[in-house]
Amino acid sequence: MADYVAGVHRAYLEATQGLAPADRGRLPLTAAGSFTVAAIGTRNLHVIATTDRLPPPQGPEVAIDAAEGDLTWTLRFFDPVVLPALGLLDESEGARPERVRDLLGIGSVVYHLTVPPGGGLSAHHALHSGTGLAHTHAAASRDYDSIAALLPERSDAVIEMRAAEAAELGISVLLLARLLAPSDPELAGMAPGTPAQDVRRRLLTYLRGPR
Repeated sequence: MADYVAGVHRAYLEATQGLAPADRGRLPLTAAGSFTVAAIGTRNLHVIATTDRLPPPQGPEVAIDAAEGDLTWTLRFFDPVVLPALGLLDESEGARPERVRDLLGIGSVVYHLTVPPGGGLSAHHALHSGTGLAHTHAAASRDYDSIAALLPERSDAVIEMRAAEAAELGISVLLLARLLAPSDPELAGMAPGTPAQDVRRRLLTYLRGPR
């Protein structure tokens, strides 16, 4: 697990090498600097990076400090032995990332990866996850910078929408997009559960068009 997390972070840093320094510094993972990675075992394996401060390990809990480039993190492990409420979580119909974060009380999310049963944690899987995460973060960062430039008077709402997408709060993303573009019929017609990136891209398309 420790090698997988380090591999994800290494791939992320390598994938963002070509960005301008300031753009790279604004990405969620590089901006976090020092953070905690929680590996949570339910039916799925949830890997969550957070800047929230967690209490020191107690009893059977394990913590591993690690670093890669300018990133430093502490890897923590949680399962039903450490947190009994995890044993009551039903993921038989699919992963429930928001509920997992709720059970740990995590509010600040740098990233949340979900590894399904049978999924791999090899170096290849880490490379794929880290590279994909970097590209997703870079695209979102560019879009939100553009949205903020188009709506300078609504910077607070744009910041809130950016944070909501990072935390995978899809309904909040949609509601904030509608707040920022109340006259857009496409946003108004989007159903809850629409992928956050689709909401974000639609908002940017609307703001760039004639109004």
